[in-house]
Amino acid sequence: MKITLLGTGSPEAYARRASSGYLVEIGDDKILLDCGGGVFDRLLQSGRMPSDITHLFFTHLHTDHMMDYARLIHGAWDEGGAPLPVWGPAPIAGINERFFGIDGAFAHDLRARTELPQSQEVWVARGGTIPREWPQPQITEIEPGFNYQGDCWRLTTCRATHAQPLLECMAFRIEADGKSFVYSGDTGINDDVEALSKDADLLLHWCYRPDKAEATEAMRAMTPTPGEIAAMAARNDVKRLILTHFRKSMDDEATHQAAHASMKAAFDGPASIAKDLDEIIL
Repeated sequence: MKITLLGTGSPEAYARRASSGYLVEIGDDKILLDCGGGVFDRLLQSGRMPSDITHLFFTHLHTDHMMDYARLIHGAWDEGGAPLPVWGPAPIAGINERFFGIDGAFAHDLRARTELPQSQEVWVARGGTIPREWPQPQITEIEPGFNYQGDCWRLTTCRATHAQPLLECMAFRIEADGKSFVYSGDTGINDDVEALSKDADLLLHWCYRPDKAEATEAMRAMTPTPGEIAAMAARNDVKRLILTHFRKSMDDEATHQAAHASMKAAFDGPASIAKDLDEIIL
């Protein structure tokens, strides 16, 4: 299992970090977890193409986790790629329709690309055939507790406590070849996420707040600190911990050092802060 951290930032515009997106490669499958702003470009920078993606799963539908969705689908379609299977909470089907449906946001573009004779000529010269169908991703809406069995891997989910009741949110666990990777999505620490993380070889957990940052009670419940995340990892026998989703205001040497110290005090295993285009092999 190879994991590439395509986007490790937040909703903020930030050259150093794209928004959330993580690529998991197992055998011939290339599984994308979330597709936030900037992830499309990071995918290209990593040496992959949009049509290489075989599965796309969304933890939730905040824009920093799905802003590049339309670009990914359109880019894979423009390469002549097969329709991409997509799983995510509602209303991903409706969002897709508003992008690529007959009256969707890109209908003007798709009509021009598929109906103009000169555009058809370009498409055929690139190896395509006429008539050219519009993008048709295969959408499945899912809820926490959803399981998926791949050819040689398994994905399980649980509820992440983040933006309910307005957005359903999930955490993911992928298991393959005796190894396990847990991606928390955006979440407070809860019993379901702890159970999902049990004995994980790698826990990639969002971190939106330093240990000493002031916060309201509601914010504290939803935004665990490096020390709190590390303590959770320790009590669930996680083998390796990586913090992600760092904000610009947290991305300085002093904050990094404090986060490392907090994690080291609570967790004996390897612990680090994610960087865009980092690669991990389990």
